[in-house]
Amino acid sequence: MNTVVEKKPRLTTSAMIASIAGEGQRVKTAPFGKALVELAASRPEIVGMTADLAKYTDLHLFAQAYPERFYQMGMAEQLLMGAAGGMAKEGLIPFATTYAVFGTRRAYDFIHQVIAEENLNVKMCLALPGLTTGYGPSHQATEDIAMMRGIPGLTIIDPCDALDIEQAVPQMAAHNGPVYMRLLRGNVPLVLDEYDYSFELGKAKRLVDGDEVLIISSGFMTMRALEVAQALKADNIGVAVLHCPTIKPLDEVTILAEVLRKPRLVVVAENHSVVGGLGEAVASSLLQNGVAPARFRLAGLPDAYLDAGALPTLHDRYGISTEALSGRVKAWLG
Repeated sequence: MNTVVEKKPRLTTSAMIASIAGEGQRVKTAPFGKALVELAASRPEIVGMTADLAKYTDLHLFAQAYPERFYQMGMAEQLLMGAAGGMAKEGLIPFATTYAVFGTRRAYDFIHQVIAEENLNVKMCLALPGLTTGYGPSHQATEDIAMMRGIPGLTIIDPCDALDIEQAVPQMAAHNGPVYMRLLRGNVPLVLDEYDYSFELGKAKRLVDGDEVLIISSGFMTMRALEVAQALKADNIGVAVLHCPTIKPLDEVTILAEVLRKPRLVVVAENHSVVGGLGEAVASSLLQNGVAPARFRLAGLPDAYLDAGALPTLHDRYGISTEALSGRVKAWLG
């Protein structure tokens, strides 16, 4: 008997930089750029700055709308952050963009000393966070949160979707002090509008409830967690999802209350290394407050240099696709 094996479509190089949106999923194009253009109409102190990546961080929309308020700094991330700090000292609110690997690794000392130590009003919106590109370790910012969490007074945002980004932009501008946002650019999924959700800086929010598993998540892993919750319904496994778009300061009150509300497997899902990210922040908070879940697992990226390749393949390989995460949760439940 001949067995017919269904072949998956061959992935092309473009899949290495593809949108994280699934096939047929609702998306919004350039939510960051559009939100910033809208906000800047009533906030003349807002300026846009980039390190030669306006088109690839959606800041080109701001440049087109306000050319006199746009600054192209060239491929010089240290200069970008240093100049942003200087502009903030003059009363402006710079929104600075580049790729997360370049902005954090290359310009860390400038962020630490020029911007954060003086609590300057710089908003850093850095693209390609975690495993959102297949171009290997040179472009995959899998340790950016770990680095930035170590900077005192720096607010860190890891938005899930277009709605999160749109609503975060004005709150970032209203917040007094430096902010780091992991930027999703291009065609960004739209998910959270189906869950009676609104972004609040510093707040975690439960999106769905369930009795067997609690997934605490940030970034697009909240989208994955919601998909897992839906998928595991077929196995009569109830999955609650607590979305934590603000990594620092962490909403410990809500997290502790949700963990204590009922005994469940607690899983922290994040598009970041298991070292130094949301998972370790949650674990530290639980232990320091005397809360010890019966079962606690981290569903993040491994402490390793990740492969290059097509994003769907890499998400499966490293356990952050919907199918892979579902399998991990079921295995942990035993």
